[in-house]
Amino acid sequence: MNAEHSLHPATLTTAQLATAESRATATPMMEQFIEIKAANPDSLLFYRMGDFYELFFEDAVDASRALGITLTKRGQHLGQDIPMCGVPVHAADDYLQKLISLGFRVAVCEQTEDPAEAKKRGGKSVVRRDVTRLVTPGTLTEERLLDPSQSNFLMALARIKGSSEAQFGLAWIDISTGAFHVAESRAARLLADIARVEPSELILAENVFHDPELRPLIDQLGRVASPQPAVLFDSATAEGRISRFFEVSSLDGFGSFSRAELAAAAAVIAYVEKTQIAERPPLGRPARDSDGARMFIDPATRANLELVRTLSGERQGSLIKAIDRTVTGGGGRKLAEWLMAPLTDPAAINARLDGVSWLIAEQALTDRLRRALKGVADMPRALSRLALNRGGPRDLGAILTGVTAAGEIAHLFDAGDPPEHLARAVTALEALPSEIAARLSATLADELPLMKRDGGFVRAGHSAELDELRALRDQSRRVIAGLQLSYAEDTGVRSLKIKHNNMLGYFIEVTAQNAGPLTEGDAARARFIHRQTMANAMRFTTTELSDLETRIANAAGEALAIELAAFDELVLLAVSEAEAIKAAADALSVIDVTAALADLAQEQGYARPRVDDSLAFEIVAGRHPVVEQALRRQAAQPFVANDCDLSPPEGSSDGGAIWLLTGPNMGGKSTFLRQNALIAILAQMGSFVPAGAAHIGAVDRLFSRVGASDDLARGRSTFMVEMVETAAILNQAGPRSLVILDEIGRGTATFDGLSIAWAAVEHLHAENRCRGLFATHFHELTALSDKLPRLSNATMKVKEWQGDVVFLHEVGPGAADRSYGIQVARLAGLPDAVVARAREVLNLLESTERENPANRLIDDLPLFAVPVHREPPRPAKGPSASDAYLTALNPDDMTPRDALEALYELKRRLAEQPKG
Repeated sequence: MNAEHSLHPATLTTAQLATAESRATATPMMEQFIEIKAANPDSLLFYRMGDFYELFFEDAVDASRALGITLTKRGQHLGQDIPMCGVPVHAADDYLQKLISLGFRVAVCEQTEDPAEAKKRGGKSVVRRDVTRLVTPGTLTEERLLDPSQSNFLMALARIKGSSEAQFGLAWIDISTGAFHVAESRAARLLADIARVEPSELILAENVFHDPELRPLIDQLGRVASPQPAVLFDSATAEGRISRFFEVSSLDGFGSFSRAELAAAAAVIAYVEKTQIAERPPLGRPARDSDGARMFIDPATRANLELVRTLSGERQGSLIKAIDRTVTGGGGRKLAEWLMAPLTDPAAINARLDGVSWLIAEQALTDRLRRALKGVADMPRALSRLALNRGGPRDLGAILTGVTAAGEIAHLFDAGDPPEHLARAVTALEALPSEIAARLSATLADELPLMKRDGGFVRAGHSAELDELRALRDQSRRVIAGLQLSYAEDTGVRSLKIKHNNMLGYFIEVTAQNAGPLTEGDAARARFIHRQTMANAMRFTTTELSDLETRIANAAGEALAIELAAFDELVLLAVSEAEAIKAAADALSVIDVTAALADLAQEQGYARPRVDDSLAFEIVAGRHPVVEQALRRQAAQPFVANDCDLSPPEGSSDGGAIWLLTGPNMGGKSTFLRQNALIAILAQMGSFVPAGAAHIGAVDRLFSRVGASDDLARGRSTFMVEMVETAAILNQAGPRSLVILDEIGRGTATFDGLSIAWAAVEHLHAENRCRGLFATHFHELTALSDKLPRLSNATMKVKEWQGDVVFLHEVGPGAADRSYGIQVARLAGLPDAVVARAREVLNLLESTERENPANRLIDDLPLFAVPVHREPPRPAKGPSASDAYLTALNPDDMTPRDALEALYELKRRLAEQPKG
């Protein structure tokens, strides 16, 4: 924090500023600021003053602290200094990004009139200003504020209380691309449905926000959740609000929506209208996500499997980082969408897989497609900025390059017969009106400025008038010289000059003795108008020269006006074809993702999965996609592939199989569990999978309980979090679910934990009847395989060698005889005394079957009372011949061959050495 913050230890609050006394004692400019701030109390007010956005009072203190900029002061108000800080307009995006990332909302207040107009009302008149936009996390459109490969969703949550269970509606939009989705939800799955979308901002009614029943959900969402007036969520007026926004008389053509969905959709539209003021983004019509069409993945599972970010919050190390081979921003967003919401319909899944298979077979086409896609700009985001009056010439250029590339890519498919999934995309590309590319190409220059106010973006030759004005603006000296030459030839006065000064502007000057041709005769006097007589020269002007002077003076402004008019025409064209442009952009994203998955499959040796309606889950030589790539990069080590078969036993119709997996820590249990869950996700998103072969009956719900974490803010211990997540699984999993459980019950007393794990396995088998992997250190559970027909024992193989344990990372049938925890502890570096004592305690525990061994151990518990066993000292001897030989060796100077010969020589000397 800057030292100048100490200038203002306290400042007036927004409520204090809004008082009548505060306004009455304010200067005209401060009065305007206070009035606008009172209307936007929850936002930092960026108050435009010339080339800066200034902040005052509390806003200045908060912003200076958040941005690390200097806090100054500007006059006094109610006896207190007015804190002030500011940011340059040209760099405002960088500051906005930081403020938004810290959870602030910003109201941008612009000058809405020319300062010259304000002066006409009096010397002390203040330039009119008003808020033109509210900047919030979910309403960003600026290219510099957005990640090209990530969507930026604004979501609305609406609740309709019914006679039984409350209904929830979700609506989410990406204002930067126009995507608009709605869905129903229930209390039990509400957090999971929100987590699937990962909104940057969630709005909900104030009464819902403060509802004690929803408090746990709101707490988990944190500052993403933003309470809004309940009137925005009124279901009675929802249909009318949506109809007005889309300018339709009825929503019948949009499909069928529940009251909760309509309320959420209307709320998100109302919030957009509130934040965008007079601008209207090009939102697509709301598309309904039908229940059951996507794999249900609860928030804990998403976090545990590290789909889009690791547990530490980084993208590096996540699944999406490992599989992303897309080359466009839209493709990156589409890949994330598929990954976060895998399909459950085998026909739709296989349609995507057919596209990947076809592109793998058409390798030359795939290479050409990926090269062409690299030149595709982000058309939806450019279109959104243009529609919201925030775009520039480069956004028009982005649409031009995108439309041009769309046509080229469509032609690449002419020689082939793509499957339906890709054929639909090609049809969308071919549906783009040719007029868009033709007009943009004919109008736009090759090099485009960032801002339209800079001009220079209209192609030379497009407008004769514009070319002439540019010539006047840029080549006025040459134009004047040409006119001077013309006058000199017409009059025969070679010394005639056209000059300029601030008093007369442009004028013609000749010497007095040469003035005759300009003054003699009616025609000459009519053409050359006398302006001034000097001691030895005369000055004239002409109507032509006066007009030229005016045109030169106005050329820059007129040229820019013509360019801005052309810009507006092109924006109108683009916005009028918004649906076709967005459909083509979506098609390009689908092609990009499909080609990227084909490239991934070939690069990593992935296989096409067989996905159907069965309950099969058979993976042959499965691998973990993230770990495999990490091993290859770091140590060039091969990943140990493993099979997994959770299909129902032959002849059984009761449900899928459950594997009870035992084995040591560090043996690879967690990796094996996760890799099978990730293979299911990859298969159902439409990707080939890291396996030799895979047969998967579509999974409708995926649950994973892996790892240990606490939730201290909500008063939950690690064990409580484990039990809450386990309860959610046991209450929701069904026959088509895949359940991954790791070490259930380890967070409490041994017998308690064993009992819970035992009962959980029985429940999964008898009630949930799901396919599952259950890893445990409770070896007693392996006895259940004799009792439960669909339960099988599997173990991670290890090998002991000279007291050490070697982890083979292989899964095989059977049960582990022990956990090798003490060996792992020794590898971790525990003191030798602790390891030795642990072995003694373990031997005692394993040899005691009925009686409680704790009483025996109490007297020996203090670690430092444990005697440390040492070998008795040996009598001192002189060095042997072998010792002398060994001491003389210098390993750093030895070749491998020298070392081997030295080893044989040492062994020979030891054999000859006398015993004792």
